[in-house]
Amino acid sequence: MKVQKGSVVKAIAGRDNEGYFVVTGVEDGYCFIADGKSRKLESPKRKNIKHLRFTNSMIELNDITDKKLRTQLREYSADE
Repeated sequence: MKVQKGSVVKAIAGRDNEGYFVVTGVEDGYCFIADGKSRKLESPKRKNIKHLRFTNSMIELNDITDKKLRTQLREYSADE
């Protein structure tokens, strides 16, 4: 699957294991991820692509706030 901005991912390793995030950027084998709570959109976390599991979902990042992002990502964690 091609990594792109707005993809919904699940962390499978590290401190944020099992959490859902959105990709805000991609660079040299790393993704920048945010969840709107511990990692805000203004300061995303740099994470190795190997430590992420990609879903088939996308979130439109234009004009989104941290609160709206948290609300949308909450739906993914509720599905499990």
